[in-house]
Amino acid sequence: MDTRRIGTIDVPVVGMGTSGTFEVDDSDIGSRAAIVHAALDAGGTLFDSSPMYREAEHVLSEALGPRRAEAIIATKVWHADDDVAEQQIAASLAFSGGHVELFQVHNLVEWEARLTQLERERDNGTIDEIGATHWKASAFGDLATVMRTGRISFIQIPYNPGEREVEGRILPLAEEMGIGVLVMRPFARADLFANPPDATALAPLAEFGVTTWAQALLKWGLSDRRITAAIPATSKLARVGENIAAGVGPWFDDETRGYVARLATAAE
Repeated sequence: MDTRRIGTIDVPVVGMGTSGTFEVDDSDIGSRAAIVHAALDAGGTLFDSSPMYREAEHVLSEALGPRRAEAIIATKVWHADDDVAEQQIAASLAFSGGHVELFQVHNLVEWEARLTQLERERDNGTIDEIGATHWKASAFGDLATVMRTGRISFIQIPYNPGEREVEGRILPLAEEMGIGVLVMRPFARADLFANPPDATALAPLAEFGVTTWAQALLKWGLSDRRITAAIPATSKLARVGENIAAGVGPWFDDETRGYVARLATAAE
């Protein structure tokens, strides 16, 4: 598994998201633990969560169990009220054993106040790196404003062959400022699986270690070296190894990225 850097932390280029897939009750913790342990065993040590995702932080915490030290946790604060936000931060830290590696302002909600709270935690040594997220192209101007403050070391944005708005100003700015980039929705919320290409269409990608459409989409994003890591979500144990296998070079050249983008247009 290749790694790339966010601030002071080397992260695997393929991790795991928990939106939807970890929003389950305690009866499903066993199945999620199997997924988490498979990811850890394969080198996919980065896990992204949020208090917005119902019980996902709790489920992830229970699934990690004694293997918490092997993981890199990325979570978020998401509330307009200062006191509630403080409670969210405290709860996230408790779920993560008192320390979070990557802490994000979710969807830029009250970002100035939230950054101040997170900076205080960083100064206390309870978090390492601070970031910001947004999924909506209309908010990318605001995201760029936050990036230019110099107060964050990474961002999380959607990026796939069908959502490329970040190529306009966000990715160039991230490169200019040395800001890490986490990719949410590398599969466009499964939209790109509606009509996946067949084996014949995927055959030219074999030299890049690609055998599945999911791997092609992940490698498409990761082949832009401005991207630090992708965090696909899955509830299927068999998908874990498949996804993580995309995190090893060789990477696509521009021509191959264009080919995958054309396949994606037909897949939607």
